[in-house]
Amino acid sequence: MCSSERSLEWYAERVDYLSGFMLESRFETLCRALSHRTDYPAVMTENMYHAQNASAVVRHCEAFGVQNLHTVENLCPFQPTLNIALGTDKWIDIHHHATTSDALHHLKGEGYRIVATTPHRSSCTPESFDVAAGRFVLVMGTEKTGITEEVMEAADDFLQIPMYGMVESLNVSASAAILIYMLTERLRREVPRREWELSEERRTKILYRWCVESVKDSEALLGRRYGDEW
Repeated sequence: MCSSERSLEWYAERVDYLSGFMLESRFETLCRALSHRTDYPAVMTENMYHAQNASAVVRHCEAFGVQNLHTVENLCPFQPTLNIALGTDKWIDIHHHATTSDALHHLKGEGYRIVATTPHRSSCTPESFDVAAGRFVLVMGTEKTGITEEVMEAADDFLQIPMYGMVESLNVSASAAILIYMLTERLRREVPRREWELSEERRTKILYRWCVESVKDSEALLGRRYGDEW
């Protein structure tokens, strides 16, 4: 049975079964983290070639509850460093795209506003950006040159972090941390929960995946109990 044919009950039954193989406090931690998860904002990176930056962005998304990270990899692969990411890549959805055009087409098709982060153009700041206007994706450019012209042309908004010192810009990892934190905090304060929280189906499917990741020999256990094949 392919994943698209599985019912909500199929996932829920397996979550209930696997939860019996972990401490109650561990399962509660997974459920608590999932209650704060959101698909409303997403993050997109273009050809991020420093592994430590890739790792940090993964951790920022996980820490602040952003479930979807999209990566463009036509020039270099997105390769987080394991000892920096510390396994956080298991808890979010990382979507790999061959080109910027592919990523933008996919995200626009999903109803996301394209928000280009750049110190060189500004239509808003983290404080003034309209988080309530609908789903959005923060696009972070490559370390040296920033976002591409293709993103600039496709952008619905340009987001700038105000600077008051001698430097013009921050490291991409630092910028991502500031923007993801500020905008997700504003989202939870200013947008009704029903608009940003995950659907029951989405939560259950993610929780199933997290349980599989959390329980040792989960695949073998599910195979013996339900005959699931991997």
